[in-house]
Amino acid sequence: MEKADAIIIGGGPAGVITAVTAKRTYPDKNIVLVRNVEKGVIPCGIPYVFRRLDSVDKDILPDTSLEASKVPIIIKNVMGIDRKSKKIVFEDKSSMDYDRLVLAMGSAPVTPPIPGLDLDNVFFIHKDLNYLKKMREAVYNSKKVVIIGGGFIGVEFADEFSDIEGLDVSLVELMPHCLMAAFDQEFALAAEQELIDQGVKLHTGVRVERIEGDNKVEKVVLSNGQILDADLVVVAIGARPNTDLAVKAGLSLGRGGGIWVDEYLRTSDPSIFAVGDCAEKRDFFTRRHTPVMLASTAVAEARIAGANLWGLKLIRENRGTIATFSTHVGNIALGAAGLTEEVAKREGFEIVTSVAESPNRHPGALPGAVKTKVKLIFSKHSGIILGGQVLGGEDAGEIINIIALAIQAGFTATQLDTLQIATHPLLTAAPTVYQFVTAAGKALPRIGGM
Repeated sequence: MEKADAIIIGGGPAGVITAVTAKRTYPDKNIVLVRNVEKGVIPCGIPYVFRRLDSVDKDILPDTSLEASKVPIIIKNVMGIDRKSKKIVFEDKSSMDYDRLVLAMGSAPVTPPIPGLDLDNVFFIHKDLNYLKKMREAVYNSKKVVIIGGGFIGVEFADEFSDIEGLDVSLVELMPHCLMAAFDQEFALAAEQELIDQGVKLHTGVRVERIEGDNKVEKVVLSNGQILDADLVVVAIGARPNTDLAVKAGLSLGRGGGIWVDEYLRTSDPSIFAVGDCAEKRDFFTRRHTPVMLASTAVAEARIAGANLWGLKLIRENRGTIATFSTHVGNIALGAAGLTEEVAKREGFEIVTSVAESPNRHPGALPGAVKTKVKLIFSKHSGIILGGQVLGGEDAGEIINIIALAIQAGFTATQLDTLQIATHPLLTAAPTVYQFVTAAGKALPRIGGM
């Protein structure tokens, strides 16, 4: 095959959904997906290949949707983009022409300037099947593990490792608390307590100065002088956009280092789109750069780009990233969407916050009932919802999705207070104390002229 109507570079969630959406929207077009690995992994499932999944092979991203859409897959390394001739060049010097090109190349782990990262048994979060198999084997041959980074990935790794018999787990985080980039302090503290209850040793407010060992990891030295014994280190301090191809092709980058895109995911070249982690992200409210890299965000962008490759047939625009997260730590689930209280104040918003807590079943004495706490942040004068956080059982993951929808739709506290909802004793909180409805109602007297 020497030419395709559209070529998608990247086989992660963003690339797959772009290809499937494009083929559905333009069934007569020839859509091709190019990736550099035979099998990709599901990024969000990586922390769980160490215990909950008994094999790394069970975290493979299936090709079923591509096959059903009749999108061919080419396994090759792309080395360059010739924008003038509208072709991509492969590592073997062959090439393929395109009419539209989508860059969905994802991200790579951040490498901090810490001496000792080149020692054996120092691992990063690579989305590579064989690398993860090697890492899993090393974990089960270790006694003392140190995780550097207390964001979502670091916390989820610590949660997973804590259940491996005989494994001593320490987590080091530079910020005062884990998860503070996404949650306010009271929610971060709840997650930390779960880790502590599971035996994870937390070291917050300190940084790693260096990793020591004779060829292989032996010790981790912290900025407060403390020395942690270790025979394996996991570096989980974040990721950077994969932009090498874009830079070589002369495409513009955004202030945050990702590929610049407009509301329809078009780059500075009108024939080239970018989606997912490699594309620049701008906050839903402030339009500032936001370092959010989530599969859920990536596939939302992919659907916009895929539908609009050959003209804006559907007015599906990316109005900004609201940063919707959810995670599971120990016996609790947490979710966050939009601005936290701390970030809202820092950005200059005048806000009202409100909290409501009730069991997720009614009556609360029903088996399996768990207290669910919801915190909402509203604009003080308009009453528009700016953000929300949830702490509770597994249904917290769906409650935060409702809050995310409310943010995207520009709901006010009044609209949430009068929202018509379905409730059932075995499924939800009581209608009289439904958490985010109650929180909205409690905020109303402090909003505007009310």
